[in-house]
Amino acid sequence: MMYSAPKLLIIDDEKGLREGTKRFLESEGYFVDDAENGRSGIAAALRNDYDILIIDLKMPDIDGFEVLSQLKIMKPNSIYIIATAYASFDTAIESVRLGAFSYIPKPFSPDELLYQLQQAYKQRLILLESEKLKKEKEEYLLEIANEKSRLNTIIESISSGVLLINKIGEVVYFNKAALQKLNLEELDIGEFIIDKLPAELSRIVNEFISTESLFHKSITAQIEIIPNGELFIDATCSPIPHSDGSFAGVVIVLKNITNFKKVELIKNQFISMVAHELKSPVSAVLGFIQLILDTKIEISAEQHDDFLKRSELRLKSSLDLINDLLDISRMEIKKKYRELKEININDTVLAVASMYELELQKRNIQLNLDLQNGINYLIADSTEITRLISNILSNAIKYNKENGSILIKTFSEGFFISIMISDTGIGLRPDEKKDLFQEFFRAKNKYTKTISGTGLGLTIVKRIVDAYHGKIEIDSEYEKGTTIFIKLPINKSKTNE
Repeated sequence: MMYSAPKLLIIDDEKGLREGTKRFLESEGYFVDDAENGRSGIAAALRNDYDILIIDLKMPDIDGFEVLSQLKIMKPNSIYIIATAYASFDTAIESVRLGAFSYIPKPFSPDELLYQLQQAYKQRLILLESEKLKKEKEEYLLEIANEKSRLNTIIESISSGVLLINKIGEVVYFNKAALQKLNLEELDIGEFIIDKLPAELSRIVNEFISTESLFHKSITAQIEIIPNGELFIDATCSPIPHSDGSFAGVVIVLKNITNFKKVELIKNQFISMVAHELKSPVSAVLGFIQLILDTKIEISAEQHDDFLKRSELRLKSSLDLINDLLDISRMEIKKKYRELKEININDTVLAVASMYELELQKRNIQLNLDLQNGINYLIADSTEITRLISNILSNAIKYNKENGSILIKTFSEGFFISIMISDTGIGLRPDEKKDLFQEFFRAKNKYTKTISGTGLGLTIVKRIVDAYHGKIEIDSEYEKGTTIFIKLPINKSKTNE
């Protein structure tokens, strides 16, 4: 603590000297207290913070050495001057050894005392400044420690992995997420890490370490950590400079992109399947048109009409595929407008059944209806429910046997309206059931070779059922038939989704 005037304590049993010195120093601008013996001097020094203490060596209770020894421990930054009428070489050495700043024999002149006090006060200011700097340093170090702790907490809490490597390839820092992203069980600070990194990441780190031309660049790579797409990471490597701009090491930020890669794979497969599905009909139509337009090839009127009919059939098939894809896309991004209204499920079943009368007759398939009367109405989009039943009934006819049968049954179960559509068709093998609702999935067997379709019908059915928070189940046995159960909630909210 700093004062405008030095604060002194005189500890001396000689009253006249003590009081005379006090008056003189106060006239010189010092703030002065006094104590008549050693113990009262110690008590006063502990109560206040004095810049300088003048201690008499010989006192009746305890001597000046004892006072100095105790106060030096408790008040190390105060300045101590030993004053004595019994000056000797030995006492002077002992005073310095115990921590006294100076040693002044009695009687002393005013000028001599003032000189000693001036020098003592300079030392006091140096000690106070040193103490201040020490405290500031400790506070700064504490702040750094707290900041480091906060930074560690933040880095540990983020999902991205962080790995710091110095210029000789040793680990400087890592968080737990880095171990997970690299599929490593453990790492140690100071461990040589490059050989443990995936080959591509190791190559990039080595380039940073050995090639100064990469110093100002960051490099990102997508790396497969666990085969078969089980773990993919995105690794961004950036250089770390020293304060003088020289190369210090590399920081690597690791992100898990496994799900992104899976979506990308599905998207690519989807595009490939769509291209494959559209290529065949478009190629066929193009071939028919080229035959018709080629004047060098003579075709009969019957062939001409046949080519046009085949082209129409192929184009209709392609258009159906495109419409199905558009419907799926709208459902996926929830932009398909729904006109919700009260629907009688039995009337919808009857309307759809009438649409397929001709196809049922052509294949001599018997349609049986068991529609429960008095079941509650649905609040739904009529077009979607019609499409749902139509897709299932179409499949039941398409994949049925000649002279087979179909049963459509409606009934209520608690808060659900249930629709059951059962056929006597070719059915599914056990391993085919899990893929039934996947885009473009079509069962492949001796019965399906000549049956056309987009492979999207049941995908659309599943999307519609999910949109109304319903349930769909499949019970199928190969060469015996398939039964589809659908449950839709009664009185669904009228809010457009």
